[in-house]
Amino acid sequence: MQDGFNLECRACPRLANFLDQVRRDHPGYHARPVPAFGDAAAELLIVGLAPGMHGANRTGRPFTGDHAGVLLYRSLHEFGFASRAESLGADDSLELRNCRISNAVKCLPPQNKPLPEEIRCCNRYLEAELRLQPPRVILALGSIAHQAVLMAWGLKRTDCRFAHHAVHDLPPSVAAPDGIRLYDSYHCSRYNTQTKRLTEAMFHAVLRDIVAELGPQ
Repeated sequence: MQDGFNLECRACPRLANFLDQVRRDHPGYHARPVPAFGDAAAELLIVGLAPGMHGANRTGRPFTGDHAGVLLYRSLHEFGFASRAESLGADDSLELRNCRISNAVKCLPPQNKPLPEEIRCCNRYLEAELRLQPPRVILALGSIAHQAVLMAWGLKRTDCRFAHHAVHDLPPSVAAPDGIRLYDSYHCSRYNTQTKRLTEAMFHAVLRDIVAELGPQ
């Protein structure tokens, strides 16, 4: 799949300059835009927010190397989408089955807070992913990922409201004549899991519905 992803993208000056500094401070870190990971022809696309400083920004793989990936990969393994329950680094043996993981913003933002214009600028990559190889189901982790998916699909924020375990039918397009179903979940962040805003049972309930739609993996 050719989604136009550019490892050397500097379209957002604030993010590009921040990553320049991160590479100076942490010479061994990936510290560049992070590509999507997984099956290019997957029926399930998971969209997160952005790389974490010591997670994907370090390893070069979404949700790998920090707390945010613990619940995600463990759950994907339990439901048959991942070959192992833990993602240690971009060079480990983990494989995703019928699943791909991406982010609304490909670069690490300061304080993990991308600006609205940065989300809009980076949305071209997510749009290309959806148009070139549309999944049957998208799982948006958090409201920013939800809004980025709507933007990439040409919809307004008011067309579908974010709520945990909400399900939205996105309209058909030339790329996806039957449309796409969008599922929402709270993000698997350390804050959400430690405060119990998102529990394993809550997350598994969402994945269980997705598996019921796609079939056993």
